[in-house]
Amino acid sequence: MRKKLTLVALCSLLTFALSSCSPRDFLTRRLATDLIAASPAFQTPQQFTLQTGTVANKDYGSPEYIVLQQHGWISATKAPCSPGLSAPCWDVLLTPSGVDTVRSLVSAEEADKALLFIPVAKRELLGVTGISKQGSTADVDFLWKWVPLNEVGAALYATDVHYVSSVGFRDYDDGWRIIISQSAARSAQPLDDALKNAEPAP
Repeated sequence: MRKKLTLVALCSLLTFALSSCSPRDFLTRRLATDLIAASPAFQTPQQFTLQTGTVANKDYGSPEYIVLQQHGWISATKAPCSPGLSAPCWDVLLTPSGVDTVRSLVSAEEADKALLFIPVAKRELLGVTGISKQGSTADVDFLWKWVPLNEVGAALYATDVHYVSSVGFRDYDDGWRIIISQSAARSAQPLDDALKNAEPAP
């Protein structure tokens, strides 16, 4: 009888221990990968802002606008500068090819506006490359790349360039979570900053 009671008590203790243990209690590469890939910051598509009409020379001469010119999607002529802009300025227009390409990527109500917000790429997580833990915090290094969503994205983003980022994690009462704000981060880097500060992988 005593052996039976001991066995029941042991089983109950084991069941309690297992039920109180969450997969998020241990920061593995798989958990870090799942949390990064599912986070809103990582899933948010990259947008390119195309301004038509009067544009400053520094914007018209940017690499992105040069790419759009080379593809024949925009053209420009010199124009008087609007208040606050330094000469020279340009009157930027979508070419017929640009109209066909760009306006299919934005909503009908946005298509005739001077500022066009074009979704061009999304991030693809290639893998976690390292985890460095310090007590209840950790730094997770990961590799990712841009995946173009359309023809404009393919022109602006090279698919063979990989990026390295490092993001902070913190162990809370319900397990490990990505740090999402600088105030909670202390010394670790939130995911938004990790993606903004990404560097090309060697």
